[in-house]
Amino acid sequence: MRTSNSLFTHCCLVILLIASSNLWSADHRVLVVMSYEQNNPWCKEIKQGIDRILGDHAELTYFYMDTKVNLQGGKEKAKLAHELYHELNPDGVITVDDNAQSMFVVPYLMGRVTTPIFFCGVNNDASAYGYPNHHISGTLERGHIRESIAFLKQLLPDLENTCFVTRSSPSGVALRRQVESEQTTYIVPIEQFLLVTSSKQINEFIESHGNHCDAIYVDSLEGIIDESGKPMVNRQVIEHLKTIYKGPVIGGNSYHVEDGAVSAVAKTGQEQGEIAASMLLESLNGTPMEKLPVTRNYKGRRYINVNSIKELGIHPRPIILRGATLVTTPQ
Repeated sequence: MRTSNSLFTHCCLVILLIASSNLWSADHRVLVVMSYEQNNPWCKEIKQGIDRILGDHAELTYFYMDTKVNLQGGKEKAKLAHELYHELNPDGVITVDDNAQSMFVVPYLMGRVTTPIFFCGVNNDASAYGYPNHHISGTLERGHIRESIAFLKQLLPDLENTCFVTRSSPSGVALRRQVESEQTTYIVPIEQFLLVTSSKQINEFIESHGNHCDAIYVDSLEGIIDESGKPMVNRQVIEHLKTIYKGPVIGGNSYHVEDGAVSAVAKTGQEQGEIAASMLLESLNGTPMEKLPVTRNYKGRRYINVNSIKELGIHPRPIILRGATLVTTPQ
């Protein structure tokens, strides 16, 4: 009788283990298509946000289009992403940044499938891609430019203008469009806005206009080429800029400040990823697409690079430091 009871107990445990493993298995398959590279800091932030929301609910497959370092290869990568989509037959898709929309979603998926698709990190107007529609929605990325300039003005009360340097890319063009639309609300005027593809163009700009820029706002510069024709990462660009320009460099992301910019009121990839993932989860749980309208990011966090303010002799008042995240540039 003891043997029978032991066997019965063992069987019950096996059944419970099987049941619990089913409870913890992924409910859905989700394909995430990133415009940029796996080691890109913006992609890493967005992945953290997506994983935080969907990690316990979905089997996540990430695909990277690598268009920061190889824009010309984006169309071939999009084709491979499309093949992966058919292989996985996912329950939902998240597409990140503008290149994934123009190169992947619009030519391959939009209106051709019924799979719910949610975008994030999009700088362009959603309508530029035909969004939203019956199976596509998401969240736009908007930099806290006004706030970042105002924050620098607190650190440097004598600031009288700002110049912009960004990559000549869809993200850079969209950033310029945002600046043009809201610059009348900035605390200081915009002196110049430069779109570049190489460090040589930055050199020429600083030589001709650097003395007219009280500060330089940088964004989306990853992938511009150096003098040998190799693509540069963000830290290399900021380090190069700081060797030829002696004024403050500011940015729109936390990693800009971590890489040597003075300050930023940063948008976060985590927020972008969390919003898109939450919208997809709601859709997979039955919420109609018309109840999931296109939205945008709103959270901003103030960052100051301690090394950089010391280099420039900036001595902020203690009240300005309150609530700001202080970082140092790793050696």
